Amino acid sequence: MKKRLSLAVVMILFGSFLIAGCGSSGSDDTNVFRVGMEADYPPFNWTQMTADNGGAKIDGSPEYAGGYDVEIAKRIAKGLGKELVIVKTEWDGLTPSLTSGKIDAIIAGMSPTENRKLTIDFSDNYYESDLVIVVKSGSEYENATSIQDFSGAKITAQLNTFHYEVIDQINGVVKETAMDNFPAMRVALQSGFIDGYVSERPEGVSAESANKDFKMVEFREGFITSPDDTSIAVGVKKDSPLTAKINEILKGISAEERLRIMDDAIKNQPTSN
Repeated sequence: MKKRLSLAVVMILFGSFLIAGCGSSGSDDTNVFRVGMEADYPPFNWTQMTADNGGAKIDGSPEYAGGYDVEIAKRIAKGLGKELVIVKTEWDGLTPSLTSGKIDAIIAGMSPTENRKLTIDFSDNYYESDLVIVVKSGSEYENATSIQDFSGAKITAQLNTFHYEVIDQINGVVKETAMDNFPAMRVALQSGFIDGYVSERPEGVSAESANKDFKMVEFREGFITSPDDTSIAVGVKKDSPLTAKINEILKGISAEERLRIMDDAIKNQPTSN
């Protein structure tokens, strides 16, 4: 009887140990801020091989992420008192990763559009920009002043973004199939497959910096957009307690500091992008 009792006690204690062990793993997760981004949208975010210029380690990879979004994510993580973990995720996978709990937030140059607000919530804006079209230097479009100057041009934009939707505002445009990412669009532009692609101004500046054959076209008569379309915010789960905390942290980042962070991101972006 004693032996049986002792064995039972041992089994109970062993079970308690396992439960405690599992619990400790979960508590570690509470000290981590998992942020999803493409790491493929300079100057907002990109992939690099070292931690130079403030690069943050990408989860499960020897690579690092850099860029404007990474710097904002670092400040938010610090304000939350958590360790930043970058989760490299394809654009189309960002929202599903957030709603499924694989990541805690999206900080990826994402605009808080009305359509996205049906699925997730957003923080206050942390960047605002204008739309441009990137073309090849020396092309017939490099001196355009209106989007209507692109009538007949082959134009595209990134898949599942409002950038692709606004192309319809150009009368007579040849709307090419949307592409997965900006590196693919730059290759298509370089090869002459397209005449231009729609992006936000920081990416246009980035394209010019990375390749002397590219020219960013800004407009006197540009695309009609809503403020939410041209703003960028942090995506969080519906009714997340993080929203208010992130907004407080963002209030502490001045307009001057945000401009400096973007200038540094443009300067530090990998030239291969």
